[in-house]
Amino acid sequence: MSKGLESNRAFAAKITATAPKLLAAALGAAAARLAFTAARGAVTEGAGRGRDPKLWNRTNHRGEPVTLLEGPAYAAGAAAALALTPGVPRRLRTAAVGVAASAGAFGVYDDLYGNGDRRGMRGHLKALAKGELTTGGVKIAGIGGAGLLAGALVRRGPGDTLVDKLLAGVTIAAAANAVNLLDLRPGRAIKAAAIAATPALLRDGTTPGAAAVRCAGLGAALALLPEDLDERAMLGDAGANALGAVLGTAAAASATRAGLVWRAAALTAVTLASEKVSFTKVIANTPPLRALDGLGRRA
Repeated sequence: MSKGLESNRAFAAKITATAPKLLAAALGAAAARLAFTAARGAVTEGAGRGRDPKLWNRTNHRGEPVTLLEGPAYAAGAAAALALTPGVPRRLRTAAVGVAASAGAFGVYDDLYGNGDRRGMRGHLKALAKGELTTGGVKIAGIGGAGLLAGALVRRGPGDTLVDKLLAGVTIAAAANAVNLLDLRPGRAIKAAAIAATPALLRDGTTPGAAAVRCAGLGAALALLPEDLDERAMLGDAGANALGAVLGTAAAASATRAGLVWRAAALTAVTLASEKVSFTKVIANTPPLRALDGLGRRA
């Protein structure tokens, strides 16, 4: 009898722990779908500045047109869901909403007005050294600053030091960039983000609300995955940077000091490696990665 009672209590505890995550994911999905529908409706009208469909269209790797509206829809949907998700501490909520909105805004700026002459972190820094401020440079500075502010907000515990805050900021900004580096094929960035966040979701977080932040961010992304895989829309810098920043904020809030160190180091290494290595070529030449990358995508 006692074993049955303990089993029922354990089951009830699992349900209690899972419900907030499911609610956060549902809020993220609903908000992103609403934002995407509203964005398409506004742009197809074609009236006024910023509402011309041609401004938001890009040519993908097949030479076909896709819309960038998925990106701002993700950023807006994720920010709204994070603002509404219950059980998230005030500082973590402020940080997550802030990075989703700011990364999305700086990403939109680079998406719409970037000329593509300078690519990669090194290209933008070289331009800055010559006195040229590129749109990518503005984005790097903006997201970097937002990441540092968010890091300072989420690492205000009794044992947190200035180093912890800086490492948290680097983790958030580097995560935003890492996800963006993968947004070169349909669905790749969202799949990678979901895989990277899964281990943390399967274990109990050390910080209340971090799991809810991850679920809201992933829920918003997964809700837009069908259009992404079908090559009707793409995250662009706005969506990919925002997705990475949200997940980076959850990671920075829940990680131990050692966890912050290896996350910041690993994500920085990914950024540096991207200057020398084509991730698309690596994926294409690695059968398991190639199969995962093509899962759900058009033939």
